Amino acid sequence: MTTRGRRVRSGLGALGLAATLTLGLLEPAQASSPATVTAPLTNLSHLNFLTDRVTVKDTADHSTYHLSTEPQIGVVWVYADPRPGNTFERVGGGAYDSATNHWGQGAYDGDDISRAAVVYLRQWRATGDQASREQAYQQLRGLAYLQTLTGAHAGDSVLWMQPDGELNPSPTPTDTPNPSDSGPSYWLARSLWAFGEGYAAFAHSDPEFAAFLRSRMDLAIGALNRDVLSKYGQYQVIHGVKVPAWLIVDGADASSEAMLGLAAYARATPPGTSGDTARSALRKLGVGVAKMSAGTTTSWPYRALLPWALSRSDWHAWGAQMPAGLAAASVTLHDRSLLQPAIADAAGFTPHLLTSTGAVNGLLPTPTDGTTIAYGADARVESLLAVATASDRPGLRTLAGIAAGWFFGQNAAGTAVYDPATGVTNDGVSATGTVNQGSGAESTIHGLLTMQLLDANPDIAAVARSSASIRSRDGQRVVEAESGKLTGNASVVVPASTWTGESAWSGSYLTVGSGSTATWQLPAATGERRIEPVAELTPGSTAVSTFTAGRQMLGQVRYGATGAQGNAPSPTELTPVDLRSPVPAAATTVTARTRGGSGNLDALLVTPVVSTLSLTGDGHRTVLLNSVSRSRELVAVGGPRDRLTVNSYDRNGALVQTRTGSTALVLPGGFTIARN
Repeated sequence: MTTRGRRVRSGLGALGLAATLTLGLLEPAQASSPATVTAPLTNLSHLNFLTDRVTVKDTADHSTYHLSTEPQIGVVWVYADPRPGNTFERVGGGAYDSATNHWGQGAYDGDDISRAAVVYLRQWRATGDQASREQAYQQLRGLAYLQTLTGAHAGDSVLWMQPDGELNPSPTPTDTPNPSDSGPSYWLARSLWAFGEGYAAFAHSDPEFAAFLRSRMDLAIGALNRDVLSKYGQYQVIHGVKVPAWLIVDGADASSEAMLGLAAYARATPPGTSGDTARSALRKLGVGVAKMSAGTTTSWPYRALLPWALSRSDWHAWGAQMPAGLAAASVTLHDRSLLQPAIADAAGFTPHLLTSTGAVNGLLPTPTDGTTIAYGADARVESLLAVATASDRPGLRTLAGIAAGWFFGQNAAGTAVYDPATGVTNDGVSATGTVNQGSGAESTIHGLLTMQLLDANPDIAAVARSSASIRSRDGQRVVEAESGKLTGNASVVVPASTWTGESAWSGSYLTVGSGSTATWQLPAATGERRIEPVAELTPGSTAVSTFTAGRQMLGQVRYGATGAQGNAPSPTELTPVDLRSPVPAAATTVTARTRGGSGNLDALLVTPVVSTLSLTGDGHRTVLLNSVSRSRELVAVGGPRDRLTVNSYDRNGALVQTRTGSTALVLPGGFTIARN
């Protein structure tokens, strides 16, 4: 399976943003805060441990600010492996060669240096901490050294550096692009993020350094315009759907991280300056990311912003800053049209995600990668708060707090993965509840980015702490196709690879032929459910499977109902199919009858018309309900004597009703939050 922009290690060690526009971070909380004062959650100790200084050579291709007088630059170690006594060892990526003290990849990389700079910048601006200011300064100098200054790829960056300061543009295993400064990349996007926020922070306190950062920001924007935005207005076709061809590495995720820096830079520069170039780039990327909205209130992916232009069946939490990027662009450019897709993702998709799996690494389209990491959890928190601030929808602030509960124990392990006493954020939690005890740069950084937001917004921090333990979860479930009772021409197939090139089989799959039937047992339920078969749609197929529950027809899967392959990596499309009619509450089975040929089924997505996530923490209870219904629903959220405050929001996150009691109104496609 492709990892696109993520650095990975073998085994569970592979577990492994947005400013809330600096809006949510630096402005007072919008809602009332608890009267008691609590200690800050943000602790930079572990990130400080990961940082280092390294002496580098001044060359025509690679240099940085004041290198002749300050020959050492700031860097951050990529990984930290656990050792006895609750200690860590800083390590690099890839195989280690003790003779050269080199790693197959390197000890430090631009992805983490850029994001560490963002943490330090925000800490300095929020608290005035001068140690954070110095760290931000040094990390930005280190990031600038990685940027290539000359040649056809000027403005792009080398990703990896060895412990002795030697650059490693072609690591083992290789990156894409290779060499790493030979084209647009995730690290280009993250450089734009850090340079943009860096310029905004230093513009008044250190104009000389800010001018240097402006020159590097302009160089990076030049690379962006040359290699990416030169395609603005061009489209590519993915299974019959037109998608933008001008996203960084075809990624709405990478593009959204660049947008955070472009927005910060544009807000800090007046019209008639190089900020105009940033505003133009921001608008173009914003238009592209907005076009990645997909699904409906009742069908997958439920109005999510998809992260990868080359797949209509791939969503991942890591780096999914698309709502935050659009919110930043909307505010900066005064363009409300960019905000609506962000609202749809935040108010439509995210409640569905939280009530089903949480912010997992991969819905492809089933949750084939159920690992959750800080990078993904933080992206949801930051996006929710950014959209809440830009749209003035307080319900999304509460959702941000619920999403932040992951760090305090709302995960498959049922344990806190952030320690405010040390600043350690563990490297992830598997779907089965195994905690990766490492605490590398990426996890540490994104844990701290969330904690900075919680420190700046005590009302959200209180929700996070009261959402720390999962009491119950009744959301979307997966019924494997091969688990059905089969008759006729049907067989189970084990693919040579589960990765299709753009999505993934959940394991084996079921081939159903003409005259066959497959009957599946449904999970127990108290209400109606929506069924979405995950089917392989194949151009030219004439096969049709009709789905029924008892005598009620639910809908059909037409296996030929896909468009032209275009630039899609796979000739077929593995995708959920909306059956339109829900399954009655009393139904216990669903049956598919196939005619006209054969087709492949991977699984059934079974979603209650109202999904529920019940949480506890700090003596409080929180219930999140999410609707895929086309009508209003009334749902019990407690016993007759329970007195919860129940806020009901519509499909776009606008508050419609507040009531007190034990019954919740859930609006069509909307979400409801009940708390005591």
